[in-house]
Amino acid sequence: MTIVDRFLEMVRPEPGTRVTTPLLDVELFDDGPPDAPVALLLHGWPDDPSTWAKVSRTLNAAGLRTIRPYLRGFGGTRLRDDATPRTGNSGILAHDAADLMEALGVGRFFVAGHDWGSNAAEAMAVGWPDRVARIAMLSTPSRLGGAPTPPFRQCQRQWYHWFQATARGAKAVHDDPKGFSRIMWDNWSPPGWYDEATFEAVARSWDNPDWADVTVHSYRARWDEAPPDPRSAALEAKIAHTQQIATPTIYISGARDGVNPPEAAESVPSKFSGPFEAVLLDGVGHFPTREAPDAVAAALIKHFGRR
Repeated sequence: MTIVDRFLEMVRPEPGTRVTTPLLDVELFDDGPPDAPVALLLHGWPDDPSTWAKVSRTLNAAGLRTIRPYLRGFGGTRLRDDATPRTGNSGILAHDAADLMEALGVGRFFVAGHDWGSNAAEAMAVGWPDRVARIAMLSTPSRLGGAPTPPFRQCQRQWYHWFQATARGAKAVHDDPKGFSRIMWDNWSPPGWYDEATFEAVARSWDNPDWADVTVHSYRARWDEAPPDPRSAALEAKIAHTQQIATPTIYISGARDGVNPPEAAESVPSKFSGPFEAVLLDGVGHFPTREAPDAVAAALIKHFGRR
């Protein structure tokens, strides 16, 4: 056993709670006062719920209950039926999250999402406006109104999207999930932002047998190289035709984000007709929940409110 392996044995969190939904057996962490207002915290790619760990503790101390699930294809979350499509478009992730909150008996709640979770949070506000009280979007801009082809400079930053649209790219992702993901961790935030033990711990969440299929579909679907999951087709169409939503929203991003820099989010404020705030964190890259958890937690407490 290596030094890193021994470290992981010491720091690995206890297995999360398991909840069954119509499609999934979801592994999640449910923390804080059980009768408190609920904040659903959705992780991104390539990451896992531990990205929210420090933020969650601060929210719990402020009187909020936090739900941190592993998304489909990550960690211990499993699709219950072999016949269910291994899809990952943001609309189906929103459906998964809505199913989870229904299974937990939570009626109205807040949603904060990072990266994939950002677009899933927005999709939940479109699809379930009566249940989603407020949203927080981190590091990934709005998809309201559809996703036009980005400018060439942004296409260059999103090379990994186009790579996965090819047969060879998809095979490479299946063959080496960890190697593929490390490129993102190395390039999306300032040098030295993470340590090896953290990366190795999170990488274990990508050992899920559906991770590569869900990943490849997610990126193909957003550029019409694959259809969305049929269960979410109506929601995806509604997102594409919705120009603005009134849900109170905060957009948190890093000034040194290597994939979605501030210039990529210039249109975000125009997508929201209700209360809106943008928070730009100096010196922070694409993973503010890990790089600046105190600042993120403070912004979320201000947005969601203390109990």
